[in-house]
Amino acid sequence: MDHFPLKRPHFFFTTAPLPCPYVSGRLERKIVTELNGADADALHVSLSRAGFRRSHSIAYTPACPGCNACIPVRIVVGPFSPDRGMRRVARANEALVAHKVPARATAEQFRLFARYQESRHAGGDMALMGFYDYRSMVEDSPVETFLVEFRQPDGTLTAVCLADRIGDGLSAVYSFFEPDLAHRSLGTHVVLWLIGEARGLGLPHLYLGYWIAESRKMSYKARFQPLEAFGPDGWHLLLDVSAEGKSQG
Repeated sequence: MDHFPLKRPHFFFTTAPLPCPYVSGRLERKIVTELNGADADALHVSLSRAGFRRSHSIAYTPACPGCNACIPVRIVVGPFSPDRGMRRVARANEALVAHKVPARATAEQFRLFARYQESRHAGGDMALMGFYDYRSMVEDSPVETFLVEFRQPDGTLTAVCLADRIGDGLSAVYSFFEPDLAHRSLGTHVVLWLIGEARGLGLPHLYLGYWIAESRKMSYKARFQPLEAFGPDGWHLLLDVSAEGKSQG
């Protein structure tokens, strides 16, 4: 982890165990800390490089009893080249226009978010979120955060991504899309756009959160090569161990 001077003591806490949302029958526990004040950006950068993720004004990392399935991963942007399936996804979505906008929640975004949650994660905690919960997720950020809206030629909002800019890359915080268009692998399209954006900004990495081999929703990330994983000895290359040869949403 990078070192930087803190102007005040900083504290870390451990959450109570809860059912894991990714691997059935396991418990989830996290180490969390607050991101606020003058140190927020520097702390966010340092913790991201140590495998932490951001949600609202909190940085967290899994600390689950008896489990290490969640592995922090980041794409190495420079040498990345899309495979045949990814090129097919790009062609299927080439009519979409991406608009990078400030991190401000809108009713239009929330309607798409609610449809996505109902279709993909019905019964989960996020499916219960109202507009003000969604607005908090988008706007309660102490660091540099932005939204990307993907629209059809007629202006229809089709996908949204919330992302952070950190010292050595972009960090994909959360994305959602039109569930009726899941066959177009819009999640993969969003990642490809973020890779292009990071490359255009001269940033070497795109942080993708956690790769979980046992979770189909997360295992697809291994296809974005070269991919680095964070472990006890720092970042190292993770080979493509995905079982399926096609892009997932």
